[in-house]
Amino acid sequence: MRTTPHHARTSTSTHTTATGSGTREKPGTRPEPPLRRGLWNMAFTELWERFSFYGLQGILSFYLLYSLAKGGLALDPAVASGIVGAYGGAVYLSQVLGAWLGDRLVSPQNMVLYGAVVITAGHVVLAFAPGFAGLGAGLVCIVLGTGALKTNITSIVGFVLEGNERERDAGFSYFYMAINIGAVVGPLTTGLVQNELGFHYGFGLAAIGMGAALVQYITSMKRLPERARTINNPLPANRRPLAVLAAVAFLAAVGTAFATGLLRAENLSTVVTFASLIAAAGYFLTMTTAPAVSRDERRRILGYLPLFLASGIYFGFLFQKFTAISILITERIDLHIGGWTFPVAWITTVSPLAAVLITPLIARMWKTLGERQPGPTAKVAIGLAQIGCAYLFLLVISEATGDAEIPLVLILLFMMAAGSSEVFVGPIGLSLATKIGPEKFRSQMVGLNFLTLALGSSLAGLLGQLFTAISNPSYFSLTAVCGIGLGLTLFATRRPLGRLLTSGLEH
Repeated sequence: MRTTPHHARTSTSTHTTATGSGTREKPGTRPEPPLRRGLWNMAFTELWERFSFYGLQGILSFYLLYSLAKGGLALDPAVASGIVGAYGGAVYLSQVLGAWLGDRLVSPQNMVLYGAVVITAGHVVLAFAPGFAGLGAGLVCIVLGTGALKTNITSIVGFVLEGNERERDAGFSYFYMAINIGAVVGPLTTGLVQNELGFHYGFGLAAIGMGAALVQYITSMKRLPERARTINNPLPANRRPLAVLAAVAFLAAVGTAFATGLLRAENLSTVVTFASLIAAAGYFLTMTTAPAVSRDERRRILGYLPLFLASGIYFGFLFQKFTAISILITERIDLHIGGWTFPVAWITTVSPLAAVLITPLIARMWKTLGERQPGPTAKVAIGLAQIGCAYLFLLVISEATGDAEIPLVLILLFMMAAGSSEVFVGPIGLSLATKIGPEKFRSQMVGLNFLTLALGSSLAGLLGQLFTAISNPSYFSLTAVCGIGLGLTLFATRRPLGRLLTSGLEH
């Protein structure tokens, strides 16, 4: 059965307007603005979840690369890149399933709750279980839990901002800023703890961050919009056994592939990359051929396709901070400042920190420009060109230093240039997905947007393996040319893509 549209459930009289908690406003009062109510609750929940995720991500690469004497697992750099890339890709690929479940079987509100519990369990396992067994079990829990949480919490933010088009991009920019604050504070703290006490203490601190996210969410659930508690497109009861059977068959296939050696650490990134592309193709095919999708909705989906591919490549370049750049740090960066060692996780933290610092300026600029601001295509083009220029800077550094160590300050400048470009891509994709998605596939459109991160993460793993096989100048030249070239191409096609993306929407 279809739920009543949100705008139809909202009364036009101030004394009868229902709030998200099911209570009624007093006569003469106004509902609390979305940016002050639901948005900030979700933003702080997401901040803590990202604290735990990036707190782990900030030290994971070095846990795999460092010697046993330093508390690491001493893996080959190419293998470590493959694992990190595959893990990041699987985290976002699992959100395809999370989006589907949040649309068909479980309300978005409950999906976020269940996901937070599973993620917390995963971080606890990493903190206390040593070796490969603990690593594998913990990462699997985080993959599944994040898949349940991420797309559904973003959909809830879309519900909160529904009907407020003037502040939509700004609202998502602030939500994305919360993501990046967690991405900064997490690695700063876990990196320091790892540097002083060891890796498993860092993993334990990430578990505390996820516990804080769970508490924050539980206390804010009652204030969420009614749509967050509603299953948008319930799966018929006679089709549920088939869904369970498909899930069991998939798990059996994955287990068999690992047991027979078909899936190995060396090829995990390749497998996840292809899986991301196949999942994306399935999404695009399903949504463009579904009878419930209108002609205008279909045109918007087709207009999103080039942006999807461009964003996936962009995140592949950005997430190299966990693969190729992490290898570069361990091999060529002098971390010693007097008698103190600069925590390696702090270097990658500069990237989201730059995005956090620039977000309020960019969000204010979008609000000031209003209808004169660049469209989504132009914004993504700017981000691609900027990160390409960051790699061009790294190429110059690499050539200037030769085989000598690269000064720490120069790699920090690179991280600032690359990280600040994210504000032109990440929040724009989130905003666009919740705006242009077909009515029947709104949550799954958000899931499709998160596949850009899955594609980018696994692509970063492949690029990290390429980094170990060719010279630094050749590698940085390739990434710089691709980033700048794709940005310019996308900018040149911004007008026809803009017409497709706005097809049937009110301006």
